[in-house]
Amino acid sequence: MEYNSQKDSLIMPEYGRNVQLLIQYAKHLEDPEHRQAFVEKIINLMHQMNPQNKNIDEYRLKLWRHLFHISNYEIEAETPDGRIPTLDEVIKKPDQVPYPRFQARLRHYGHNVQKLINKAMEMEKGPKRDAFVAVIASYMKLAYRTWNKENFVSDEFIKKDLETLSNGDVQLGDDVFLDNLSKPDTRRNFNHNNHNNNHHGRGNNRRNNSGGYQNNRGGNKYRNNNKKYRK
Repeated sequence: MEYNSQKDSLIMPEYGRNVQLLIQYAKHLEDPEHRQAFVEKIINLMHQMNPQNKNIDEYRLKLWRHLFHISNYEIEAETPDGRIPTLDEVIKKPDQVPYPRFQARLRHYGHNVQKLINKAMEMEKGPKRDAFVAVIASYMKLAYRTWNKENFVSDEFIKKDLETLSNGDVQLGDDVFLDNLSKPDTRRNFNHNNHNNNHHGRGNNRRNNSGGYQNNRGGNKYRNNNKKYRK
């Protein structure tokens, strides 16, 4: 009995041993026309193994590449697109992708923060630059809190890191509070709400006073009628 372990290893096991034997047989056919017809029948047989891809033209070209690969690129046949696969295309290595040369010092803030700081360093000094730097520092504090929720981070710590990333060119004063930048201005809303509450309160007081006045008029009328009956 001949075991599979004693046979040649399968180059592409998904097509089975019979397809591999047919391709090996087609390699030794001397008549070019007979060999071409025999190879096309092998392609049709390989195509029948995956009938869901019968309408894909690119899939048939893929089968031709697999056929040449199983034959160790030693078979002579013509492909539909006229392109003969070679072994050099298979073993060709892709171009090496270079690693980025950017060296980040404080990587937990991210590369985009460093780009924003570099942009701020190119700006002219003034209120616009100070506001831009304050927004960057506020985002740095938010990012630090996201990745380090256990420890408390102060404004002085973020300002020091900002100065480190900018090589001392970008600094924030002690009067800048980073937490206030992310909070909305509630003073206007507070005054507006107080104004509405006072306005509604005055309206309620007028209605209450008017109701009390009507009640007093009704009570006085009732007392006057009782005096008439007593007489």
